[in-house]
Amino acid sequence: MPGVEWLLLYLVLGTLTGFLAGLLGLGGGGILVPLLVTIFAWQGFGTDNVVHLALGTTLVACMMIASLASLRAHALRGAVEWRFVRGMAPGIMLGAFVVAQLVGNVNSAYIALFFSLFMALMAVQHFLDWQPRPNPRPTTLPGLAAVGVVIGAVFTIAAVGGGFLTFIYLGYKNVDLKKAIGTSAAMALPISISGAIGYMVSGWSRTVSTPYTLGYVYVPAFVAIAIAIAVAAPYGARYSHSLPDAQLKKWFAVVSLVLSIKMFVSFLQF
Repeated sequence: MPGVEWLLLYLVLGTLTGFLAGLLGLGGGGILVPLLVTIFAWQGFGTDNVVHLALGTTLVACMMIASLASLRAHALRGAVEWRFVRGMAPGIMLGAFVVAQLVGNVNSAYIALFFSLFMALMAVQHFLDWQPRPNPRPTTLPGLAAVGVVIGAVFTIAAVGGGFLTFIYLGYKNVDLKKAIGTSAAMALPISISGAIGYMVSGWSRTVSTPYTLGYVYVPAFVAIAIAIAVAAPYGARYSHSLPDAQLKKWFAVVSLVLSIKMFVSFLQF
């Protein structure tokens, strides 16, 4: 087992992640992955698996737990568009599982670079406040399923890209920002289930020499972070409803830019 200092660090990281996940609707993955990459490297995990372990652990600890806690808080305030969730969930789960299998064979450096560039794109979008022109046409189940496949696939690599794409798509469908945040939290649940299973399967034979792992999931980090997230996420969700939309967008942009830079630095070290 890792030492007490590592477990305490996981608890602190989970508290920060849970609060920001509830506040910004990020699902927490964009916060957790870059920091876990650094922590796992400090712990001596090999660079070949460190990003995969961060992604797999994040999908279980952060997405499942944070999305459940955050979803409950947003749902109680009527801030989830369930018709979008029902229509997109099957496609999301398919895209997440398939891509998790493929990513297991990709070099960590390329995944880190993709993550960094995607986070930078998110930051630019929120700084510029760009949003596609709303489309008044009604949604269809095939259309929602197709969008779900893309969101599930990107989320599995970027761990937060699905939330970003969900914001863009729901804005395109003229959904209120705070409802888009709540709906993004709901989307994180089916993604996390399929993505986590995919990372466990794809990493099973590659982490046999690393103690306390289930495929690409590092169990001690998962348990400590999940506990902290479950406690902190509802507070973030509660606070988000007291902030104006413009301020939420600025916070989202700043957090995304900082994490993009952090992951790019990790990419340069591979």
